[in-house]
Order: sequence, then structure tokens, then C-alpha cells
Amino acid sequence: MIRDEIKKVLNIKGAQIGRPENKGFGDYSTSVALKLAKEKGKNPMELAQTIMENITTYDVAIFAKVEAVPPGFINFTLSKDYLQKQVNKILETEDAYGKSEIGRGQKIQVEFISANPTGPLTLGNGRGGFFGDVLANVLVAAGFEAKREYFINDAGYQVEVLGHSVLKDKKAQYRGEYIDKLNKKFTGRLASKEPKVVGKKAADYIIDKMIRPTIEGGMKIKFDAWTSEDDLRRNGAADKVLVMFKEKNLTYEQDGATWFRSTQFGDDKDRVLITSAKEDRVQSATYLLPDAAYHYRKFAEDKFDKVIDIWGADHHGYIARLQAAGKALGVWDENKLKIIIMQLVRLFEGGKEVRMSKRAGTYITLDELLEQIPLDVARFFFLVRSPDTHMDFNLDLAREQSEKNSVYYVQYAHARICSILRKSNSSSLLKREVGRDLALLSHPAELDLIKQLIRLPEIIADTARDYQVHRLPQYALDLVRQFHRFYEECRVLDEQDKDRTQARLGLCLAAKIVLA
Repeated sequence: MIRDEIKKVLNIKGAQIGRPENKGFGDYSTSVALKLAKEKGKNPMELAQTIMENITTYDVAIFAKVEAVPPGFINFTLSKDYLQKQVNKILETEDAYGKSEIGRGQKIQVEFISANPTGPLTLGNGRGGFFGDVLANVLVAAGFEAKREYFINDAGYQVEVLGHSVLKDKKAQYRGEYIDKLNKKFTGRLASKEPKVVGKKAADYIIDKMIRPTIEGGMKIKFDAWTSEDDLRRNGAADKVLVMFKEKNLTYEQDGATWFRSTQFGDDKDRVLITSAKEDRVQSATYLLPDAAYHYRKFAEDKFDKVIDIWGADHHGYIARLQAAGKALGVWDENKLKIIIMQLVRLFEGGKEVRMSKRAGTYITLDELLEQIPLDVARFFFLVRSPDTHMDFNLDLAREQSEKNSVYYVQYAHARICSILRKSNSSSLLKREVGRDLALLSHPAELDLIKQLIRLPEIIADTARDYQVHRLPQYALDLVRQFHRFYEECRVLDEQDKDRTQARLGLCLAAKIVLA
């Protein structure tokens, strides 16, 4: 990556390299002199000049200019020759362009969606699902061994509530068309009318016939593993963790319940592991115990170097207690377990929020959305915003087939490139004659397009480090804007200038590779 070349030139530990918005400040810039001047009490511009003097040599094949400018920035301008050669590199590596080995030897698990099996998937599940899937793709591209996993919450009180809902008794909470269907399916067939039994059967059905088909068929996401909470409770994994807590003297009994001393590990209050018996409920483990067992397995048994959990906004308060459990067990901490919270999604149509659903009764299902818009549109729209921001999904805009719709705008650029290559009938020739006449790429729009193309390795590397997946659709938009500018300002197919045509076709093919 170019930033690595700049760091070699600077030879200063911790130097941060950025891309200035103003083209007059070069292609890359560093404020390391400003940072060092503050630490050492020196004039930043003088320090920048000193750093410049120490840069005795730099590769002129990469940088056309390196300069210090007030108040203390050092700017780097890429050479035309270097940019032209990058087109060759893209054409040679093709689909491998942008991939790296920064994560080589590291094993990461990405757990996402993991919705309660009490109803159809929500828009929030869709947002987290697409985010997790793309993040896993990025991690693989960066050299990590990334595994996708879905945790099935098929035990606990919510399954019992589902049973009450299917039985339609006074404790029912879930409603909608799907509950009516489950009522007809199970109430007449099951010998037991015990809510827990009915709820477990209904939960299994929801996973197999509703959630899994939506994920694999509608969202086109494949998980490497599906883990059952009920299995963790039954196979003794949860009991094993409880014993570990007790052996460390991290539990106590109070009011008939078993408590975990989570305040010793940064939580704001101690947490219940085993509830007390009540008139209508027997003693049972809270979510924390099987969750702790599940994460213990991830690190201690599956040997993941890092785990990324993607949760809904309603789970924010749960982070501290799970991190406390990890510290107590001595297996994970904030550096090993990264929890990303996906904020809420609202659906708007005709300028008004859409709230009700016939199927789910209280919310619009993901299936209902995917029936109205193409999958690639839904995926792009859900990814374009940072997960820590609330999202208003504009259904009218998602249906729009014009440049107002970002997905259409990106797809139009790709279609235009394919059309150009078809008309030229030269894409196979380009691959045989990589590098021919690329020195003719000198128009500002051509060079600016190349500068966008070569950002891809940095985009992938940065996203693999900080998990800001929304960087990808934003990059796609930046790239196609630059391509459209290139197309408008530079005639690609010119019978009177075949050499330049060949060079520009090479640039188009490089853009197609990066965009795809």
C-alpha cells in the first residue's frame, strides 16, 4: 500500500498518513511534525523542515514531489509513472487486487443476527445480517480465517412466552399471522399443552421454516455454524462455567438466587446467574450463564483469536456483564471480544413511517421488505450508514431506478464499463497485452480515476482493522463518480487514436475489476 511506502520514507514510529481533501495539498499527507512539535515544545514548521532534510532519498518512481507546508504538514504527490503502472498491477492481479495477508494466522469468529426464534426476522436483523456478512468477507480478503456463526436462543423465558402465545392463553405476548398458523399447526398435534414444550417446538419450526430460509434464500448468507443455547444448557457447558465461577469464589446466594460478583470486573452491579423459584416459574439460568459458556467455548475450545459479536440496540446494557464474565474466567477481555451495536431501523414510505405488519402483527418483517426491492438494493442501503447511527430506510428511494438511487448509480457505472468493453471487443486482447501504451494515461480525469482505484487495498485493510463497513459503499460511490467524470471528459473509443483507446480500455477494465 502507498501508506506503507510513505512510512518507509518518513521512518518515524507512529506516523499517521491521511488523504487531504484539497488536491493542492498532494495525494497523501502527514501531521506527524505537528504531533512531535507539541510533545517536544518545538515549532512545527521548523520540525517539518528538519524531517524533510532527513528524507535524503525517496523513490522518484513513486513520488513526484514531497514537501513541507505550513503549519507543519508534509505532503506527498504520487508520480504519473507510478499511477500508470498501478493499472498494470490491477489488470495482472484481477480479482485478487486489494487482498492482503495482514490477518494471516489469525482466527476470527463473527457472530451475527442470532435473533430470538420467536418470530420472523426484523429490519434490524437485516441490517446486522448484511453488516456481519460483509465484515466477514472483508476479513477473509485481509487474510484472516473468518467464521460466521449464528447463536440460536432456543431456551429461556422467551421460548416459554412463545408457547403461551401459540396456545393463545392469558400470558400470550406475540401476535400476528404467523402465530395463528403456529396455533393451528401445534395445538392439535402435541399431547402436551405445557408452554415450554409448545414453545420449543414452535421455536424449532420458526428457525427451520422462517428464519433459516430468509437468511439462506432471501439474504444469500451462509453460516459456518449454528449453535443452540438449549444444547449448551443440556450438555453441561453452562454448568461447567457455573462451577468455575464458584471455584473462584465469584458467586453468592441471595433471596433464593445465585449471583455473580460482576462488579469486581467493571460491571455497575452484580448479576443473577440462577433465578429464584417463583409461583409460576421454577429456578432457571439467566441468559448470562449460557452466554458465558458459549463465549468460553469460542476462546478456550474453538481457539478464536478474536470474536466479533453484532448485537441489536436493545442489548447495549448487556455488554458490561458479558465482558465481566470473560475477565472472571480469564479467557477474554475488551481486546479479544469486540461487540458492535446496530442501531434501530425505521421504514418510511410516502414520507410516513410504516409500522404495522400483517405477518408479524407489530413490525415489518425482513421478508416483506425483500419482496418489494432487489436484494442488492437492500444490502447496499443497509450498509451505507455507520452501525452506531439510527437508520431511516426510504422505501420509495430504494425502488427508484435513477441516479437518485445510489445502487442504481453504481450499477449504471458498471453496466457502462461492460458496454464499452463489449463495443471494443478488446477485453481479451487487453489481458494478453497488459501495460501497452498506459503511459498515455495523463489526462487529470484519468489520473484521478487511478488514484481512486488504488485506494481499494487501503479500504480493505482499514475496514479489517476498525470494522467500519460503511466505508465500502461510500468508496463505491466515490469511485463511480470519478469514473463518470472520466467518461465525460475522455473519449474512450477513438478510431483515430488506437493507442490511446487501448490505454483507456485498460483503465476501464481496471475500474471494472475494482468495482466488481
